[in-house]
Amino acid sequence: MKKGLLIILSGPSGVGKGTIRKKVMENTDLNLAYSISMTTRLPRKGEINGVDYFFVTKDEFENNVSKGKLLEYAKFCENYYGTPLDYVESLRNDGKNVILEIETRGARQVMAKCISKDEISVFLVPPSIEELERRIRGRNTESEDIIQERLAKARHEMIHKDLYDYIVVNNTPEEACNEIIKIIKDHLN
Repeated sequence: MKKGLLIILSGPSGVGKGTIRKKVMENTDLNLAYSISMTTRLPRKGEINGVDYFFVTKDEFENNVSKGKLLEYAKFCENYYGTPLDYVESLRNDGKNVILEIETRGARQVMAKCISKDEISVFLVPPSIEELERRIRGRNTESEDIIQERLAKARHEMIHKDLYDYIVVNNTPEEACNEIIKIIKDHLN
């Protein structure tokens, strides 16, 4: 059985990574699996261990870090988040093409470790910063301070887009989804 691809999907907050990933994963021809992250935060209502996240203690997480068992990790709001290497490799060894939907810092960690033709990286960008701001404001979920923080972070993250194999503009979810599906299919053939 051929080992599956590792597909890194990254981009600034608010660009639509989750929406695009879900749409891409609807294409059953691609044999995709979504990588579940490990975290030290407590489960939210309705979240299931091994489905939404692998919930672990801080000691367990730090033990995984020290043993090199994470593809990437970061600390956010006093909790750790990371991608378990054994889990991803198990899926890939089963022939699954694994999508990592991760932020740019984590993506850079993964790209530094992966140097084979079995990995591809896609950076999803908004049509413009103004459009990204419109989308974030359209959610009506954040204060002005948080919106400004997200936009500043997005500008910073956009600096790293040239490190990726592909840059896809999210003009519409359908267009971006189709472009990413084509990229994956091209690598599978």
